[in-house]
Amino acid sequence: MAEAISFLEPRADVLARRSAIVADLADLLAPECLIHEQRELVPFETDAFVSYRRLPLAVALPRSTAEVAAVMKYCHRYGIPVVPRGAGTSLSGGAIPQEDAVVLGLSKMNRILDIDYANRTATVQAGVTNLHVSESVSADGFFYAPDPSSQLACTIGGNIGMNSGGAHCLKYGVTTNNLLGVKLVLTDGTVIDLGGKALDAPGYDLLGLVCGSEGQLGIVTEATVRLIAKPEGARPVLFGFDSSEEAGACVADVIAAGIVPVAIEFMDKPAIEICEAFAKAGYPLDVEALLIVEVEGSEAEMDDMLASIVAIARAHRVKTVRECQSATEAALIWKGRKSAFGATGRIADYICMDGTVPLSQLSYVLKKTSEIVDGYGLRVANVFHAGDGNMHPLILFNANDPEDAAKAEAAGNDILRLCVDAGGCLTGEHGVGIEKRDLMRHQYADVDLAQMMSVRAAFDPGWILNPSKVFPLEGRNAA
Repeated sequence: MAEAISFLEPRADVLARRSAIVADLADLLAPECLIHEQRELVPFETDAFVSYRRLPLAVALPRSTAEVAAVMKYCHRYGIPVVPRGAGTSLSGGAIPQEDAVVLGLSKMNRILDIDYANRTATVQAGVTNLHVSESVSADGFFYAPDPSSQLACTIGGNIGMNSGGAHCLKYGVTTNNLLGVKLVLTDGTVIDLGGKALDAPGYDLLGLVCGSEGQLGIVTEATVRLIAKPEGARPVLFGFDSSEEAGACVADVIAAGIVPVAIEFMDKPAIEICEAFAKAGYPLDVEALLIVEVEGSEAEMDDMLASIVAIARAHRVKTVRECQSATEAALIWKGRKSAFGATGRIADYICMDGTVPLSQLSYVLKKTSEIVDGYGLRVANVFHAGDGNMHPLILFNANDPEDAAKAEAAGNDILRLCVDAGGCLTGEHGVGIEKRDLMRHQYADVDLAQMMSVRAAFDPGWILNPSKVFPLEGRNAA
């Protein structure tokens, strides 16, 4: 990838003390909880963004909040940068380290601590995977609602950092709507608790501030999340259209009519073909755009809601309407959608964008996105959460061709600017990370950024937590 994104200059004093730092960390952690040999550091040099790589100084893998606090207290004392890491599934470069940074991974903190059906909550360590929460309560008729496509691997701590969503966020909300409390280790090693099992807490909404802060305010080690009772039934339906514009307009009209399905997912023709070749989900191949609309409730409720949705779809000249007829078919439909990113990786390198737009602008932005990518001589596959306007254009390119890579990055930046100009924002669930950091000035005025940076600096005056991320490097001294 073209070196369009810069990193902070590694601190020479930290690099010079590398051996001493590793030795000091070895006093705080068991041997299996500290990685410092160069070849063993390679898996931690990047995340799912993969466009940029930096070997960290060391990797700490604590097993408890107390060990996290000890590492943070030490790094704070000596001004050593720390990069929090869950499963490394970040698509915005949120977990990419620097040469002078200690990666603090939470993969060993993977226990479910408490399940409380009376209060409908689960308390888990931050390294627990998203899907494991639902699997642990499924037999008792409950689930955890946020369901990113990477839910098999991504962790609750990472989800909190990026305020992740997923296919079913249209009805149930994203992470912040399902998070009740966290245990947070501050930069100096102080441990605090925010929120809890109660529905609300007095004072400032610090929990809301932490969720989506991308690991810059502290390290979440435990979380209390909301559990939801499974619906009586659920039914996904495939709607095929002859154009992406008609599909986008249909989505806008469904929401405008006050209908809230549990999910509305969009795929254009390239995405349909990629996902069908991989999952054999039975997607129609003779359409230009596909909507996966899922409704839930009793049979009567689902029939009534689908009748209204079908009527709106017919007004937009829907070509195919197909209801799933079994649990197996439903699982295949969702397998195809949730495999989209991996399936695309089988045929090409890609950058996955993450802009969000008002529903009324979906058709316009889809059309302009195609024009932007075509203008760079590249291809795009669109697959995204249409119900809340969270778009995920996959820009296909050849990572071994520097010119091609530079074009892909430029096209992605143009698409994100388009989303902002259409009344949307730079990110819906992937976070800003390093990918969108330098586009923050396109959405926010300097005074807005200064206010946000002052809040960040109140938690971390030395800016050692996840440096080089979220905010443009220029102007940080003003905070």
